[in-house]
Amino acid sequence: MPGFLTTVASPVLCAHAGQAKPPVGALRVRAMGQPLAIRTIPFLVAGCVNPVPPVNVGPCVSANWILSSLRIKSMGIPVLLQDSQAICVPTGTPLTQIPVPGRVKGF
Repeated sequence: MPGFLTTVASPVLCAHAGQAKPPVGALRVRAMGQPLAIRTIPFLVAGCVNPVPPVNVGPCVSANWILSSLRIKSMGIPVLLQDSQAICVPTGTPLTQIPVPGRVKGF
C-alpha cells in the first residue's frame, strides 16, 4: 500500500509510550530536509515504561522492521513508510507511527 515516507524525525512510539528513533538515516536521500529511515537500521527505544521482571519482560530496547517499502530504496536498502511494521525487542509489541502530513508518498 502507498504511504508517506518516514524520516528520522517522524514520531514513532512503542506500545508503552516509549519514543523510538533510528541512530542514523539514509545518507544520500532526504524528504522534507530530513534523512529517510531505512529498514536495516533498528530503531532504539527510550522511555518505555513496561515493568521489569518478574512482573513482565522489561522495557522495549530496540525495534526491528519486518515490513517496508517494496519499490523505493536508498542505496539498495528499502526505506520505511508510515504503514511499515516493526516488532520491539524483548517485548514483541509493535511500533506505532504517529501520522504526520507528508509531501512524499511511496509504494
